[in-house]
Amino acid sequence: MQDHFDVVIIGAGVTGLYTLHQLRQRGLSVRVIDEAPAVGGTWYWCRYPGCRFDSESPTYSYSFSEELLREWDWTEQYSPQEHTERYLNLVADRYDLRRDIELSRRVVSTVWDAADHRWHVRTDDGRERTGRFLITAVGALSACYVPPFEGLDSFTGQWCHTGRWPQQGLDVDGKRVGIVGTGATAVQIVPVIAPKVAHLTVFQRTPNYCVPLRNGPISDEQMAQIKASYSDIFRICSETPHGFLHQADARSAMSLSREERLVFFEKTWLLPGFAKFLANFQDVMLPGPANDEYSDFVRAKIRARVHDPEVAEKLIPRDHPFGSKRVPCESGYYDAFNRDNVMLVDVKSSPIEHITPTGLHTTQAGYPLDVIIFATGYDAVTGALNQIDIRGENGISLQEKFRNGPRTFMGLQSRGFPNLFTVNVAGARNTVRVMEPLVDWITDCIAYLRTQGFNQISPTQESEDAWTAHVIAATDGMLRSKTNSWYVGGNIPGKARFLLTTPDPAPTGRAQRAAITASGYKGFELS
Repeated sequence: MQDHFDVVIIGAGVTGLYTLHQLRQRGLSVRVIDEAPAVGGTWYWCRYPGCRFDSESPTYSYSFSEELLREWDWTEQYSPQEHTERYLNLVADRYDLRRDIELSRRVVSTVWDAADHRWHVRTDDGRERTGRFLITAVGALSACYVPPFEGLDSFTGQWCHTGRWPQQGLDVDGKRVGIVGTGATAVQIVPVIAPKVAHLTVFQRTPNYCVPLRNGPISDEQMAQIKASYSDIFRICSETPHGFLHQADARSAMSLSREERLVFFEKTWLLPGFAKFLANFQDVMLPGPANDEYSDFVRAKIRARVHDPEVAEKLIPRDHPFGSKRVPCESGYYDAFNRDNVMLVDVKSSPIEHITPTGLHTTQAGYPLDVIIFATGYDAVTGALNQIDIRGENGISLQEKFRNGPRTFMGLQSRGFPNLFTVNVAGARNTVRVMEPLVDWITDCIAYLRTQGFNQISPTQESEDAWTAHVIAATDGMLRSKTNSWYVGGNIPGKARFLLTTPDPAPTGRAQRAAITASGYKGFELS
């Protein structure tokens, strides 16, 4: 079996599959390695009830094939996990991608060999492959985080993290179930399982501002119209800061009267998905009075949905502004707390103390449980990279270099790690629409290096320092800097606080990369 390739890719999800296809089109030999037993990445692992994406389904389509766009039918405005997984498997089969993919293999280490300009990639079966280039498509939200609760190993019931949901499913019917966490995954799963369980206890540390998803079916007529409009859909997404169909209103909310603002807020509230904030006044998503007022507006919406005033107040965020954390889209989440069999427990005031064989104890009470679901989030962006021992020039460790936050040039490369490209499109962004041009830039770069006879590429120290300074400076004025979320690593104890997403709008990033290409890759050292 071949062990030497032009490119090795870690990850066979949405990004890994696209990267493989694009590199193949340029005549490169490629090997993709993934620890899952099937392709799909997030859409393989996250198969919990209610899982779906909050990008409008047509915008999540790959754009490289007119044939694929004509053939595939999305069935819902916001596609459920199982349908998206089928889509990715169709892509893998239609374009014969599987022959270059190794599954059920976990990459444990990658070492740069300066003598032959290659990455040596070792998997958990002891085998080694080499690649002239290494691309990490490991996913920004793939390293599951379960807090080290005392006694978890003693629990005699079933437990799992939502990001590693059992392929055979998890039986919760008629059982006492506890969900730890109230982030985006919990918001999806709670309303789906609440009617099925005997009792559901939701353990909440930090409440979120959740907005209605307003999902619905896509009719045959609507799908035909979508297929005729793909070029316009992709164009609009390319022009927006986050790769969605929504564009902010250029007016300042505070330039209008309060009555006019509230009328506009109500109008956008009726729109589906992220339109509630991405199509809102432009200053709603900036720190200041517009955001303060919109935060109050959403709090009032929560109060109106939850019957018990005490429960409603527990569900209302007060310690961070709207949009400073990822905004979950919900379908019946708040209504679930009106059910007699659903209980909300505030673990900020009464922290989880330990887990017993039969349940969970906080500092104030014990809760008998048959199933525990951890919706406790992810060690974002760097977490999945840190699970691999990545060693660059002179044995330098990427984990050690990133200890105080990522040090890169445009998130693409880090000095001391030649020919290693990291693909990171984390944040409230449309993954496919933002990922495709980023991967296209990387594959074009690799093709350029080959045709020009270069062995390696690495950022200069000056460009890396300047980019890092840019990220730090831009963070100060962002909503994401106003609380401890995964955006800044604040959800992981001991993790350095540093913006893990790009601070620039997607069109700006594309323009920056285009300028680099036009300049002969200024900011990089080619040798």
